[in-house]
Amino acid sequence: MIVTTTQSITDRDIDVYLGIVSGEAILGANIFRDLFARKEIALAEMTEQAVALGATAIVGVDLDYETLGANGGMLMVSASGTAVHLR
Repeated sequence: MIVTTTQSITDRDIDVYLGIVSGEAILGANIFRDLFARKEIALAEMTEQAVALGATAIVGVDLDYETLGANGGMLMVSASGTAVHLR
C-alpha cells in the first residue's frame, strides 16, 4: 500500500477515488516515548480501512496531534487521507 502526503503519485494514474479513511490513537503518561508508536497505530488503522475498500494507495495523508484531558495529559494522534485505486 502506497501512503503519501501528496495528491498524486508519480507515473501512476488514479483510477477511482474510494473515499476518506482515518485512524487514531491516544497516548497517556509516556507521551514522548510512545509518540512514534502511536503514529504507526493511527496509520495502520487508516490503512486497514483503505484495504477494506479495495484501495491500492492513500493520497493526501494528514497527521494531526491534539492534547486531551483537563491538564493536557494525553495526546491524540489522528491520520486521515483519501483511499484510491491506482491503474
